[in-house]
Amino acid sequence: MRYVEEFRDPTQARALLKAIGRSAEALGASRAAPIRIMEICGGHTHSIFRYGLDKLVHEGIEFIHGPGCPVCVLPRSRVDEAVTLAERPGVIFTTFGDAMRVPGTSRSLLQAKAQGADVRTVYSPLDALELARRHPDREVIFFGLGFETTTPSTALSVQQAAAEGLTNFCVFVNHITVPPPLKALLDDPHMLLDGFVGPGHVSMVIGTHPYDFIARDYGKPLVVAGFEPLDLLQSVLMVLEQIREGRAEIENQYARVVPEHGNPVSLAAIEAVYEPRPSFEWRGLGEIDASGLRMREAFRAFDAEARFQVGYGAPQGRAQVPDPEGCACGQVMTGRMKPTACPQFGRGCTPDTPLGALMVSSEGACAAYWTYGGARVAAE
Repeated sequence: MRYVEEFRDPTQARALLKAIGRSAEALGASRAAPIRIMEICGGHTHSIFRYGLDKLVHEGIEFIHGPGCPVCVLPRSRVDEAVTLAERPGVIFTTFGDAMRVPGTSRSLLQAKAQGADVRTVYSPLDALELARRHPDREVIFFGLGFETTTPSTALSVQQAAAEGLTNFCVFVNHITVPPPLKALLDDPHMLLDGFVGPGHVSMVIGTHPYDFIARDYGKPLVVAGFEPLDLLQSVLMVLEQIREGRAEIENQYARVVPEHGNPVSLAAIEAVYEPRPSFEWRGLGEIDASGLRMREAFRAFDAEARFQVGYGAPQGRAQVPDPEGCACGQVMTGRMKPTACPQFGRGCTPDTPLGALMVSSEGACAAYWTYGGARVAAE
């Protein structure tokens, strides 16, 4: 716990909560609606509920849960395509554990494994690379998932595979970027937000300037935040102070980890291997221009979609697959609805029988409500 306890100090937390209350009271005198702050990252959502921050902050503040869980925003069609790849003869399909139980149209990767597909959980794309070295007679596919946080490790693994001349390794690329969906949300006239708590791990890679458009074009403040209770409380206070003072700026509360211009080595690897897709499908948001990444031509041999002609690489194109009837993953994931307002929450959809990714992902809002919010008792 060394270097962590100082960010969980109760005395400092109480001082921050008092300051938040004063700012909220000052703003409340001129507002009829609550101050709506979106925490973009699913890790922040879990921290907010784990430490009860939603109940501790002033009642005039409402946390809105954003699309910052990369497994959650994956549409069912992409899960179906992953299962199709995993069930090919001679394939070893590798994935992070979070994606194993995400339901597709008919089954998840875990169910495909139970039915005979060779699906293996790995902790890094380097693990998949090692499997390709040890099994030269098998096709090893890595399920490349995540925002800018995990994209560099996949890019570096592809570069290593190219350097070694490995021909039995490829990536099913589902890497996505944070700024485009935020623009899509801000362009939605029904999405009323006063400010943002920005993602810490993503910003560690990309820095703070990719968010400049939020303040410049939309007049909304964003504060990049860490994940401990004091980080989040300080970030909320910084957002409130900007609103109270009539400012809209991009500020960095997590400066101990996040450099202004990001990580140059990681950014160089991403730039070398990937290019923006013309569009990419997001759960609840549909196709968003330039929001996903694909392999550049120089590395297209390592692109599973191109190699096996599935997904965006299929000659006949691809179709979007709707969520199950009554499932409100899209509305919850984009902050339009709280998890407990979904008619399936705690009834048709539980951690044991999930209908959507938000209930099974370690960063999903529904999982946070179920685990920390007391919602399970209410549902029962």
